[in-house]
Amino acid sequence: MGFYWAAIAALFGVSGRFGGNPGMTQSRALVLFSGGQDSTTCLAWALRRYDHVETIGFRYGQRHAVELQQRPVILGRIGRFRGQLGMDHMIDLSATLGALGGSAMTDDIAIVMQDNGLPNTFVPGRNILFFTAAAAVAYRRGIHVLVGGMCETDYSGYPDCRNDTIQSMAKTLALGLDYPIDIETPLMWLDKAATWQLAQDLGGDDLVRLIVDEAHTCYVGDRRHGHAWGKGCGVCPACELRAEGWRRWRE
Repeated sequence: MGFYWAAIAALFGVSGRFGGNPGMTQSRALVLFSGGQDSTTCLAWALRRYDHVETIGFRYGQRHAVELQQRPVILGRIGRFRGQLGMDHMIDLSATLGALGGSAMTDDIAIVMQDNGLPNTFVPGRNILFFTAAAAVAYRRGIHVLVGGMCETDYSGYPDCRNDTIQSMAKTLALGLDYPIDIETPLMWLDKAATWQLAQDLGGDDLVRLIVDEAHTCYVGDRRHGHAWGKGCGVCPACELRAEGWRRWRE
């Protein structure tokens, strides 16, 4: 399937929805929003799909903590892409993920490939903890839908981004909370080129420009170097994926 069709499929909800009760009314969603390209695209997607959208971010000792500075910038500008943007929640997980260390995402060490085939930017359990915290907030807020930018089509191989992991998490959360939970992953089956196209479909040039100018994805937190696809070091795995997706999209 070409990426244009994949983007259209994601736009109309032909993506991962797991757990919960398919018969319930779902007009509210909580978006896991880091301030990066993927989560910004997912936020725009949710604003088109749900009447009320809230966001949640996480501080966990990440080297690229500059993404937390970009979050309010994007939130202040993205509301015009339809939908009602509600409360933003910030959760501090630095005492857990940050304290564990051993990752180039949290420690000042070189980014390299490990013997297990994963880059050492992989933070074990990160997305599992993110979804657990998000589900607890959603429970308190009366929200049944979580939206995340996880993808296993064009990514660094993180096992907690895989469809099977997300499907299992949704079921576990719904059982553990005794509360219907859906997890939407509109990017799960899209490559990075298709993610750029989805942003274009959702918000046109304005949304693409917002992502280029303000979203932050670079793992080392570099916002000094500008590129056609945004700011970043240009050599970390996140920058390489984003740049290659932009190149293929613009061809």
